[in-house]
Amino acid sequence: MNTQRTILRAALFDLDGVVFDTEPQYTVFWGGECRRYHPEHPGLEHEIKGQTLDQIYDRWWAGPLESERQAVTLRLNDYEAHMTYIYIEGLTDLLADLRLHGVKTAVVTSSNRPKMESVYRQHPEFPALFDAILTSEDFAESKPSPDCYLRAAARFGAKPEECVVFEDSINGLRSGLSAGMTVVGLTTTNNKETIEGLSHYQIPDYKGINHQTFSKLWQVI
Repeated sequence: MNTQRTILRAALFDLDGVVFDTEPQYTVFWGGECRRYHPEHPGLEHEIKGQTLDQIYDRWWAGPLESERQAVTLRLNDYEAHMTYIYIEGLTDLLADLRLHGVKTAVVTSSNRPKMESVYRQHPEFPALFDAILTSEDFAESKPSPDCYLRAAARFGAKPEECVVFEDSINGLRSGLSAGMTVVGLTTTNNKETIEGLSHYQIPDYKGINHQTFSKLWQVI
């Protein structure tokens, strides 16, 4: 690790599969939609993980399928409104400890604001857990572009080398690396072997991780 990287100023978290254990639920939803519209492409629901809805539509619901976007969106909105948003184990304790030690935290997600409203209804306390929440409306380019994470760092006046990114999807991991940040990969969506080459460290959840233990990791990653 770069010896100059001695201060952790910001911890930046993706949402699905990183804050909430929702990826299995999205796999079910998109699996159904992909089989309905793209039976010729089995496993497509795994390929689109980490992409915005616009990205998915532009690539897979274009041309003759463009007229189906509204129906898919309505089904997705209804699905998200009834999803179960369960925090990844140990997350809230880690967030509280980071704040206690002056580390800024942010959600940086490809999800849109209507999706976040569903989250807030189930978890009214959610906005207060983080110092900032950035959604797809807040950045010009989506993951794997580094734009979203660079904007989040700038929000806190932090340099990329002073930030750590928590991600689970391939696009998200690439985004964090492209931003020049330390990347911790969660094995909630992909296994450790799949994400080892795209992250500096891999964890299944946040159990046992606090500012002190993470600071030790920070010095050796």
